[in-house]
Amino acid sequence: MKFTDILNAVAAWPVSDYIRGALLAFPLLESAHVVFLTLVFGTILIVDLRLLGVASINRTFGALESDIIKWTWFAFSGAVLTGVLMFITNPIVYFENVPFRIKMVLLLCAGLNMLIFEQFTRRKYNDFEGTATAPRPARIAAVLSLVLWTGVIGAGRVIGFTTSHVAVALPPAAENLDFDDFLTSDAPAPAQ
Repeated sequence: MKFTDILNAVAAWPVSDYIRGALLAFPLLESAHVVFLTLVFGTILIVDLRLLGVASINRTFGALESDIIKWTWFAFSGAVLTGVLMFITNPIVYFENVPFRIKMVLLLCAGLNMLIFEQFTRRKYNDFEGTATAPRPARIAAVLSLVLWTGVIGAGRVIGFTTSHVAVALPPAAENLDFDDFLTSDAPAPAQ
């Protein structure tokens, strides 16, 4: 079985058909995805700016992170759910889309950056708990985080412009109908 066969099967799921066919389903999913991603980036931005010593320096890093991390994970879960639901509507087009692949690689890199920070740099957070700026490895992780998440957002934005090449079947145009006919009440009815 080819991978494209799996993607075609996913595209044939009832939920995929529903999202494609419902007038507002995809736009609502896309809007929710943007809101969730904004919350993810906003909470990460607060933490990264604290690590850089630019914002919230009157709070300890541990206190700030513990207040924010639950919102980050909530928003990330929502972004993943809405992203998956959008993906299943046209999985082959998304999978073959270069900006989509770039976004996935950047997401993976952002996750690895966070994992490395938590496993290695964060273990030394007591060293900078009372200081305005974090040690150099933490600042590097913060800058890398901001760059990666900005890339995720940028690539995600490009996806919307590069997946619109999918042909949509339009009804045949009515004969002898022009734009001026729409402005008068005696316009011929469009052919159906």
